[in-house]
Amino acid sequence: MARLTKKQKEAVAKIEKDKLYSVEEASALIKEITNTKFDSSIDLAVRLGVDPRKANQMVRGVVSLPHGTGKDMKVLALVTPDKEAEAKEAGADYVGLDEYLDKIKSGWTDVDVIITMPSVMGKLGPLGRVLGPRGLMPNPKTGTVTMDVAKAVTEVKAGKIDFKVDKTGIVHAAVGKASFDVDKIAENANELIQTLIKLKPTAAKGTYIKSIYMSSTMSPGVNIDAKSVSI
Repeated sequence: MARLTKKQKEAVAKIEKDKLYSVEEASALIKEITNTKFDSSIDLAVRLGVDPRKANQMVRGVVSLPHGTGKDMKVLALVTPDKEAEAKEAGADYVGLDEYLDKIKSGWTDVDVIITMPSVMGKLGPLGRVLGPRGLMPNPKTGTVTMDVAKAVTEVKAGKIDFKVDKTGIVHAAVGKASFDVDKIAENANELIQTLIKLKPTAAKGTYIKSIYMSSTMSPGVNIDAKSVSI
C-alpha cells in the first residue's frame, strides 16, 4: 500500500474509526479534511441491496441537485437545423449534427452530456460502442432524448445529473465541490439519497441502503449512518 502523506495521515486521524456520521456531520468533516490546491469534487458512494444483473433490480435515474455539482457541464446538442437556435440559447456548448457525428466516429468525446431528439437517435446507433462505455449515450429515461431540447440543456446546466447502479451494486455520484458551504453539500447529498430511496425496486429484498460513504477527490471516505436517512 502506498505510504500516506502527512496531510493524508492528519485527515485519517480526524475520522473516528467505527463512528457512523450523519449527512451533515460528514459534509462538515469532508470539507475540513480536504486540503487539495484545486477545488475537489465531493462524491457519494451508496451501496444498494440489489442485484444489478437482474433487469427488475436495475436502479437508474436522474436527480436535480438543488445547488448543482459545481462543475461546468459541457453539453453537446445533436439536433436538426430547426432546433439549433434554441439549443444555443439554452447554453449548449456544441450544437450541430453530422459534423459532430463524424467527430465522435473519429473518437472525439470531450463532453459531459449529449442531448438529442427522437428523430436523430437512429443515427446514434452505430456510435454506441464509442458512447456506451463512456456513459454518453442519450436515453429517453434520463431526459436526454427529447423534443424540448432547450429545457433539457437548461436542466443539465443547472445541476441535473443521471446515475446508474454499477455491477457491484454501488451508485457513485458527485454532490458538489469542497468550496461549497456545508449545508449545500448536505442538501445535495440528501436529495440524491432520497431519490435513490424512491427508486427502490419492488423486487429488492432485505436492507436496501447498505452503506453510504462520502469522500472528496483525495480524502478517505466518511461512513454515513444509513439508518439516519429515512427509508
